[in-house]
Amino acid sequence: MVSMKDIAAACSVSVATVSKALNDHTDISEDTKRNIRKVAREMGYFPNSVARALKTNKTYNIGVLFVEEANSGLTHDFFAHVLDSFKRTVEEKGYDITFLNCNKSRPNAMSYLEHSRYRGFDGVVVACVNFLDPEVQQLLESDLPVVVIDYECETKTSIVSDNESGIAELMDFAHELGHERIAYITGKDSEVTQKRIRRYKEKLEEFGLPIREEYILSSEYRDIGQTAMVTTELLSLPEIPTCILFPDDYAAYGGINVIRGMGMQIPEDISVAGYDGISLACQIQPRLTTVRQDTEGMGSIAALKLIDLIEQPERSGPEKVVVTGKLVKGETFAKNPEL
Repeated sequence: MVSMKDIAAACSVSVATVSKALNDHTDISEDTKRNIRKVAREMGYFPNSVARALKTNKTYNIGVLFVEEANSGLTHDFFAHVLDSFKRTVEEKGYDITFLNCNKSRPNAMSYLEHSRYRGFDGVVVACVNFLDPEVQQLLESDLPVVVIDYECETKTSIVSDNESGIAELMDFAHELGHERIAYITGKDSEVTQKRIRRYKEKLEEFGLPIREEYILSSEYRDIGQTAMVTTELLSLPEIPTCILFPDDYAAYGGINVIRGMGMQIPEDISVAGYDGISLACQIQPRLTTVRQDTEGMGSIAALKLIDLIEQPERSGPEKVVVTGKLVKGETFAKNPEL
């Protein structure tokens, strides 16, 4: 293995000068830095990560805690894009990422905090977990730098999508097109779901429309089959809605299939909208009306906030960053057909 001593001998400089060049110190010339780095590359030198960690007290490794209950894992459109943006940003800053082992069936499995300590993570990003899990709470209450995505946490920095404004935009759009019977199929009960339902009801009251509980049904996020059954229930009511808001784009296609199967046209007979703005929604005809969440922004901001907590702990303190999405007016929404 090539050492700094070998590079120093090849460049006829001291080991201290090689170290300064490789660590970009300012007290040696740029020409010297370039020459030493060139020789280091040619000799196949790579810094020892263990030695680097001992010297800097950092491993430059960030843990990712991601537990998707529906077992869709990294095929989950929203979180996959958020984490991809997160990964690209931390790598640009010289960090690597490692997923925490979430297989709790193993004997003597470590807790999330224990695993983070064992791996020497400089910090951890948490996304799509059961925040009532005692192990998750232990991690959030620790002194380890942690950033949480899509969940408001009192003890750690949170990066959240503006779910309330997203639903408000959809409701305003529906109301502008004359819809009064607006149904909402919600996702699984969560902080995100509660915020969306609350804003949905507030907008109905603002419009002077009744809150019809039979129009508020629950499904699972990203569950086409269950959403199809719930849509069938909606369309079996004596007075069916003129538009339906679905919990997410993926689940929306379960409802769309049911609507078409009943001989109804979208949007001529009934309007529909999803949520998230996944790429599929823009490719399938008709293009889905939806709220596109800023996954790129959420991932990048989460990365920068976590690195800031790692590198400047004296400035640390929990904060909430709200990232706004954008209404995408596709082809599945039209004026109330009864007007």
